[in-house]
Amino acid sequence: MSKGARWTVWVVAGVVAVVHLAVADRYGAFRNELYFIVCGRHPAFGYVDQPPLVPLIAAATQFAGTHVWALRLPSVVTAVLLVPLTVALAQLFGAGTRAAWLAAVAAACSPLLIAMTAAFSTSTFEPLDFTAIAYLVTRAIVRNEPRAFWWSGAIAGFAFEAKYGVVMWGIGLAAGLVLAGPRTVFRSRDLWIGAGIAAILALPNAAWQLAHGFPFLELVRNDNAGNLTGTPAAFALDQVFSVNFVLAPLWIAGIVAPFVSKRLAGARFLSIAFLVTAILVVTSHGKNYYLAGAYPAMFAVGAAACTALPRLLVALWALLAAANATLALPLVLPVLPPDRLQRMLDRMSFRPPPIERACIGAPLMCMLSDEFGWRELAARTAEVYSALPPADRAKAAIFASNYGEAAAIDVYGSGLPPALSGNNQYYLWGPRGYDGSVVIAIDADPAAWKAYCDSARVVASFGDSPYAMPYERNRPIVLCRGMRPGLAQRWPQFKHYGVENLGQ
Repeated sequence: MSKGARWTVWVVAGVVAVVHLAVADRYGAFRNELYFIVCGRHPAFGYVDQPPLVPLIAAATQFAGTHVWALRLPSVVTAVLLVPLTVALAQLFGAGTRAAWLAAVAAACSPLLIAMTAAFSTSTFEPLDFTAIAYLVTRAIVRNEPRAFWWSGAIAGFAFEAKYGVVMWGIGLAAGLVLAGPRTVFRSRDLWIGAGIAAILALPNAAWQLAHGFPFLELVRNDNAGNLTGTPAAFALDQVFSVNFVLAPLWIAGIVAPFVSKRLAGARFLSIAFLVTAILVVTSHGKNYYLAGAYPAMFAVGAAACTALPRLLVALWALLAAANATLALPLVLPVLPPDRLQRMLDRMSFRPPPIERACIGAPLMCMLSDEFGWRELAARTAEVYSALPPADRAKAAIFASNYGEAAAIDVYGSGLPPALSGNNQYYLWGPRGYDGSVVIAIDADPAAWKAYCDSARVVASFGDSPYAMPYERNRPIVLCRGMRPGLAQRWPQFKHYGVENLGQ
């Protein structure tokens, strides 16, 4: 990497780090982050809705208490590392200093990619993982370094232990190599060693899913019904704006240029991989961010295609991309106070559409709204629990309608017993020995619970925050006495794999 390119990389990466760190804990923990912490405190080779890596890391970041800032440090590191990695991939295809600027700015200024690292999630590592795999496979082919296949396999295996989306990228890359070549790589012993390494690393979670009847597949079937993916044309248009419409010519060039430029012919397999992955996302009714991990590779190839552009044009393009990203930043990072963000959204002529039905009506959109109300829920639950007579407290179970509520109680509920829920991994943890004689039911339907219990009455409510998700506002807390039949016998009817029950 030239001196100019190195300077480019670390300037842009430094800005990324400063921006992320400055706002990392401005709102609160996201619903899924709380859930990851709880799952990670119950170490396993897998969970109903995700592999083990992200929960284990999430729990490890909280060794000194509950701190959102520490929880998001892995996301910040990921966002920073993506910049030099994207540039390094571009340079494998001959990108010079100007192209390095384009690749670095693109990796840093895509709102969709920023959203992946705004909170710590199973999607956080995907852009870095996909790009690293693409880089290593390219290096193995372009520089004739077959051992790079080993490392690509190792990263693919770890990526699988973070999120299963890497399987789509792997299928895309395999299709790209079959269709564009060089097909001789399939005779490479090192390629199959890399595939073996990936399989070995993925095996523990795959075995866990098999042993539990593949609950993730049931969850996907339920979740996909609520995804608002839309038509292929609608999906493509959404990608243009989500990724940063100023950068659209760059990633489109990454798709097209290898087929019109002999210099970039070696990148054709990456272009095909991107297209195949996009087709898999759309046909499986995936969410718009499921393709996010594939964009840095297209930024890199597109930047290499633009390496001879005039310096002034590159500077202007990078400046416009950065300006557009800055305008979009409040939509993906908590840079504004919530009241100001809400007013801004209300005044916008074009509000970003929800990605799933659960997000409809979110005052700050789905991701940011889901960072409000969790401490208050735990505090209100603690008040109800503390008001019980000592004999009732000793046998009282706390049952939440969804994993977010249960996780908030487990993380923030000082002095409370472990929460129960029939949603996702909480269902497999079962009723934990509680008999149902006393149940504090969070976000419960009072009419339904009257049918379960000798007596059931609303004793409190939660959800005072105007910024929380609609189905987490002004919800009842029901005190149930004498569940019939008992909690263990009734447990199977509470099972729900998929998105939260929306308070129903």
